[in-house]
Amino acid sequence: MGSFLMRAHHEQPATRRVLAQLELLISQRLAGAVHGDYQGFFPGPGDEAGEGRLYVPGDDVRMIDWNLSARTTHTHVRDPIRDHELDVWLVVDLSASQSFGTRGGEKRELALFGAAAFGFAATWLANRIGAVLLIDGDSEVRPLRSGKIHLQATLHRIAQLNTRSARPERPVGRTDLRPALTQVGTVARRRGFVAVISDFLVQPGWANDLHRLSQRHTVVAVELVDPLELRLPAVGSLAVEDPETGSKLTIDTLDGQLRERYEEAARQQRERIARIIRDAGAEHLQLRTDQDWIGQLVRFFQLRRHRQYGYRRSSWVV
Repeated sequence: MGSFLMRAHHEQPATRRVLAQLELLISQRLAGAVHGDYQGFFPGPGDEAGEGRLYVPGDDVRMIDWNLSARTTHTHVRDPIRDHELDVWLVVDLSASQSFGTRGGEKRELALFGAAAFGFAATWLANRIGAVLLIDGDSEVRPLRSGKIHLQATLHRIAQLNTRSARPERPVGRTDLRPALTQVGTVARRRGFVAVISDFLVQPGWANDLHRLSQRHTVVAVELVDPLELRLPAVGSLAVEDPETGSKLTIDTLDGQLRERYEEAARQQRERIARIIRDAGAEHLQLRTDQDWIGQLVRFFQLRRHRQYGYRRSSWVV
């Protein structure tokens, strides 16, 4: 579906048709992980304390109910009552590094797919949706509104910005994710849900901004990955170019030591990204161009529902 989608972007009617196909695919595969279980998908943090339950590792210590813990002699927390009208924000990185893919499509397609999945799920639950779109050093804010028409317009804008004609002719340098994270923290006045969709191959220093965002909102960091970013194939001489800086290099992929160094550096890079996300208090979802992205999303939301609803409900107390 991916390559067809990108070919269709130059015509609005074609784009609308493909977005409709995308909505149908998401509805068929993802709806079962959302419908019938509000808390398992978008748990609005809420401000009013709810029922008490036993503390489990990973719980926010600020939610500990000391009076209940003293009466029962076991540590208990009180989860806030979930808001059923939630503000959902999408931070979508559409910078030049997303125009890369070796199997099944490019990362920019995954960015659109991820935004569509979170967006349509939010509209099913009557939530309001806003977006901050980051492209080549600039950001664009899509206002917070409810309804499928607003979401479709946002997805259409993402598809439009994904086209090569929308990009500057010259490289603009490494993407800085910090302004977009700061911006969504400013415009998201209510506590809500934020999906940050990026490959996170950006300028350093975004950890603190993600941490501040996670202190107020439920945050999911959606990491976009292509297999060639993890491992080099042995295909001989290969010319590579960084789309964000314009740097060019020719490498000999038949050099086994070079491939090993590349793989080790990539592993450390991905571990560092995962550690930053984890330490910031955000959830982490990785989408790969060579895998079934909708299947990855379904598994993520099923695990999330089990962890946040099924697993903890058994320990609730009055």
